[in-house]
This record gives sequence, structure tokens and C-alpha cells, in this order.
Amino acid sequence: MARAQAPSTATPFNGLDTHLGNLSRLSDAKSRSISPENFQGEKGKAGMATEGTGKNAARELGQTWKVSPSVRIAAKSTYTIADIDGPGVIQQIWMTPAPLDKTRQYILRFYWDGEDEPSVEVPMADFFCCAWGKYCQINSLPVCVNPGSAFNSYWSMPFRKKARITMENLDAKDMVLYYQVNYTLTDVPADAAYFHAQFRRVHKLEPKTNYTILEGVKGKGHYVGTYLAWEVRSPGWWGEGEIKFFIDGDNAFPTICGTGTEDYFCGSYNFENQETHKYQTFSTPYTGLAQVLPPDIIYVPGQRFGLYRWHIADPIRFDKDLKVTIQALGWKSEGRYLPLEDDIASVAFWYQAEPHAKFPALPDSEALTVKPQVLVKPAAK
Repeated sequence: MARAQAPSTATPFNGLDTHLGNLSRLSDAKSRSISPENFQGEKGKAGMATEGTGKNAARELGQTWKVSPSVRIAAKSTYTIADIDGPGVIQQIWMTPAPLDKTRQYILRFYWDGEDEPSVEVPMADFFCCAWGKYCQINSLPVCVNPGSAFNSYWSMPFRKKARITMENLDAKDMVLYYQVNYTLTDVPADAAYFHAQFRRVHKLEPKTNYTILEGVKGKGHYVGTYLAWEVRSPGWWGEGEIKFFIDGDNAFPTICGTGTEDYFCGSYNFENQETHKYQTFSTPYTGLAQVLPPDIIYVPGQRFGLYRWHIADPIRFDKDLKVTIQALGWKSEGRYLPLEDDIASVAFWYQAEPHAKFPALPDSEALTVKPQVLVKPAAK
């Protein structure tokens, strides 16, 4: 005789944080997606366009045949990519811009629950770890960049009332954007914090000063990632500098201090391949030196680098405030450290409870521009 099963008292599965171990579980979460083929993400209303950037190509086929695959964003204008009523979570974003070399001029902003100030304000290029306007493959868990210019985000972005995403085109020319925002409508846990990302850039670091990746954060949260776009201005190795996390009232001395730039990005000994004696690029789930421009030289002023470090397994938690800095440090004669004056841009990624402190002003279009690369090669011996 079969035994009667006791009724389950477990909390119903909300469909979030799926992985291979729970992918079989059913939930009441609703899958939705916003794209130029369904601007509002409405149920049963995708692929209905009769006007769009693909209208001419589809002229013999008509409605449902890829009539609106992309949008054209006018120069010096802002376009609303998504405006979603919650509760829910953005789970994946795919974008591909044209042209690729202007992506520092395209500004992404995310607003949660009707806030006036954005929680994310980052050039598109830097948000997806490709700051230098050139294709760079990224094989990480939260960010993937795939051929030929496909930008993908897998950061989980919960919201309770509303989520709004915009793209500002600072360039003097129109841009074309293909995009898809995949999200689920479901209950959001009470302890779920909001996703934040902030951009900063210094064209020439002041002598004997640290580069500030993030400061002014107030509230409770955890830091989850760093992206750096670094251009060296001096010959020789540039990555001896330490990263520091000042947590909850730390003043002169931080709670967490790294041992070197390549160490923080989980590499060692200058990222140098000991056989080729060139920089060795790598892109892994949590860390990467994904971009070296150009790749066939080493220790030359003007060389450019793209690095990321995700604190997914080791988030930096704070209760009241957080500041993050990194040193630009090389070598000079007699084994002495040399403070550098490099060009550094960064994106800090973190989660926190709202409200958040207002971000510093974003650099203007000119200050964001990636100038032509100038290498200062050593004189022949």
C-alpha cells in the first residue's frame, strides 16, 4: 500500500538562480523579452512589425519576416531600450552596435524602481570589457563578447517596481543597434540588492597618486567586479601597484590590500609568456587579460591593455561604505619602485540596497574619445 506524502511546506520556487542542479524545477515565473521586434515585451505580440530597418529586405515576404531587427539612434540623442514593470529580474542582455569603433560614445544607463539618478552609467564599450574600440573575445561568466561584435551580459539585475534602460549616442553620427533584453517576471527576494556599475577615467594620473576605481558608496552591499582599460606611458613593466579596498570607515589603511596588479587579476610575473617573452592574453570565467594592443611587443609606452576581475566567488562585502583604489607602479634603477602617470579607465560593478549616492559626472564626449594609438618604440641598440 502506497504511503501518503505529507504536503510540502517549502517556499515555491521563484525561477531565479537556475543551474544544472535545479533546472528541472517548475515555477510561476514568466519569461519575457524586449527587442526591436517587441519593444514592450508583450505576450503574443512579437514579430508583428510592418515598419523597421528590415522592411526593404522583407518587401516580398511581409509581416513576421524580420521587418524590425534593429533601431537607428540619432546623433546626440537618447533612446529608451527597455521600460519594464516589475517585479522581475533582467537575466541576459545581447547587443551588437555599428560602428564598433565608436562604442565609447554610446552610454548605457540603468534605472531601478523609478529612480531619477542611474544605478548604471557606463560607456557601452567598457561595460562589455572592450574599451579600445576593437573586437576582443571575452569568455567570462557575467560578460561574453563573441564574433563579430556581439556584447552579452549575464549579470542578474533584480527590480521590484520598474526597470528602465537607455542608450545615449554622444557621437555626431547616427548609430545602428541590434539588441535583446531577456528577463523574467517573478517574486524578488527581500534581500536582493540592486545592480550598479560606474565608469571613471584619468587621462594622466597625477604623480605619486593612486587611481580611484570607486568611492563615495554609501549603504550595504557587495563589490563584484573590476574592468580596467590601461594605457602605459613609460617603458618597462607597469603592474606592480596594489589594489586596496577601504571598507566601513577605513581611513589611511584599508582592510584588504593586494600584492600587485597582475596578482589581483589572478596572473603572475608580468603576464609574460616565459617562452615567447611577450604578454600572454587569457580569458577565463572569473579573470582575464583579454586584450593587449598590439600583441607582439612588450614593455613599450603607448601599449594598451584590457583586464577584468569578477568577485563572484569572493564578493567584497560592506555594511556602510566602500572605496577602491589601485596604484600605477613600475620600476626604476637600483630596484626601486617608479610611480607611473598612465592613462586609466575603469568600471566598478557592485550590488547594494537603494538609495545609492549620486555618481560623479561622466566625462564629456571629447574626454571619452579613444585617440589613435601612439607607440614609443625603444631605439635600436
